[in-house]
Amino acid sequence: MKFSVSQLKRSTLNGPFTFDDVDDVSELETMNNDIRKIDLVHVYGECTIQGEQLIFSFTINGKMILPCARTLVDVPYPFDIKALEVFTLSDFYGEEEEENEIHPIDGEMLDLTPYIKENILLEVPFRVFSDDAKAKGDAPVKGDGWEFISEEETEKTIDPRLKKLESLFDNNEKEK
Repeated sequence: MKFSVSQLKRSTLNGPFTFDDVDDVSELETMNNDIRKIDLVHVYGECTIQGEQLIFSFTINGKMILPCARTLVDVPYPFDIKALEVFTLSDFYGEEEEENEIHPIDGEMLDLTPYIKENILLEVPFRVFSDDAKAKGDAPVKGDGWEFISEEETEKTIDPRLKKLESLFDNNEKEK
């Protein structure tokens, strides 16, 4: 989602510049995170200019697929993120601007996509759980170097080293 700085300056003379578009952020699926799939996101908002600063206030709507923390099945997770990003047109960019998260603009084009991706990554929940009852049946029970064993499946076995002590209990019962 790119904007021309000169277009933004012209458009904000009479009021805020509004935008409403979809953006492809499918690159987030290939990064090392839990996002398995993400659809096109709907981005809408406005841009205002105050002095040398461009202030973007926008909302990101979409849906991503995340793994369930218990069963690893796909869980759809809708999101609605409100974001505020500030950019500066000034050539003087220092520590104060960096601390206040004011981003410099390189060149004549402003690309909002990296900031959209950053806001989405910041909103990914730590874990999600599937509410679907059949999801437990879809959970993997075997993997590379591991296998799920429930307590019902285990049989009560006697350690072979203590097998001789079992006869001691048998003898006590016969004497009674």
